[in-house]
Amino acid sequence: MALLIDDTCINCDMCEPECPNQAISMGEEVYYIDPERCTECVGHYDKPTCISVCPIDCIDVDPAHVESPDELLLKYAHLTGKLND
Repeated sequence: MALLIDDTCINCDMCEPECPNQAISMGEEVYYIDPERCTECVGHYDKPTCISVCPIDCIDVDPAHVESPDELLLKYAHLTGKLND
């Protein structure tokens, strides 16, 4: 699944630099996670770093973009051109 940032985001800038897929950018009012680039850090880390650094807990699973761990790993491979062993 991709993640999403809800409207309680305070634009603290903590999440954007932590994303290894450059999936996070500033939206119209709050930060936005591109579901085409979000792998929930699969292939990079054990858990999503954006969630780990968010001081107000405003990052949730995006129910509109449900993906299995295998699908997230394939997305990682597509984005990076490699598979993690």
